[in-house]
Amino acid sequence: MAAEAQEKWLKWVALTTTILAVCAAIGSLKGGGYSTQTQLMTTKENNKWSYFQSKSIKQHVTEMERDMLKLELAKSDAPAVQATVQQQLKVVEENIARYDQEKAGIKAEAEAISGKQDELKRHGGNFGLAVMFFQIAIMLSAIGSLLKQRASWLVGLAMGTAGLVYFVNGFFLLF
Repeated sequence: MAAEAQEKWLKWVALTTTILAVCAAIGSLKGGGYSTQTQLMTTKENNKWSYFQSKSIKQHVTEMERDMLKLELAKSDAPAVQATVQQQLKVVEENIARYDQEKAGIKAEAEAISGKQDELKRHGGNFGLAVMFFQIAIMLSAIGSLLKQRASWLVGLAMGTAGLVYFVNGFFLLF
């Protein structure tokens, strides 16, 4: 009778360990997926900031052109030259305003990507913690099974429960 109870207990250890292993595998896959998405978002964000930087350089060059045109305007007394320079100056000023507007849009896009990255990191971090707890729980369950110590298995179940909490949080971000 005692051997039968011992055998029944070990079946529960095997079942819970299997469930924990499946959860660990799923958590590992989901965490890896979120990690990959985070890396892709990082690349997109870096591309946006590079584009922002190129617009800033173009704007700076255009501002230097504006300053040169203003110097030319101040040096020249000829009405025809002044009219031409004024016309060029107007185009340059419009370009500077356009660059400001474009940079604002690019900046907003880059910041939105950064926010999405933070969310993806939170998902991935929760799955990472879940996998860690699942692995500890599996190890404790295996030790409990090998040494026939229920206490080790019960501690493993507690760790597995913590893993399940982070696993669910990885999907829904409840906290």
